[in-house]
Amino acid sequence: MQREQGAPKRFWARHKTQAVLRLLRGEDIDLVSRELGVTAATLPQWRDTFLEAGESGLKPQPARESVEVGRLREKIGEQAMENELLREKIARLEQNRPLARGRSRK
Repeated sequence: MQREQGAPKRFWARHKTQAVLRLLRGEDIDLVSRELGVTAATLPQWRDTFLEAGESGLKPQPARESVEVGRLREKIGEQAMENELLREKIARLEQNRPLARGRSRK
């Protein structure tokens, strides 16, 4: 499968990190940019981002957010199911044995 001419090339955070490390080790920015097929201006952006946030800063934001959103939706589903089960249990208890009012348990 070939990439269309002019279509932007996508890089995983790991690949960006490897490129940044090459720059930090002193490799020529023009050489690295030609090998990777990115502009020489892109590499300093990756480097600055990496130095500010480490490898996690080079990961796409939507991916991290979608993982968190998925986790939270799963938690909401669990809570909704638990609430429904508790409502059903309360309804059954109230049908069979209404709670005595005004009396304390001892």
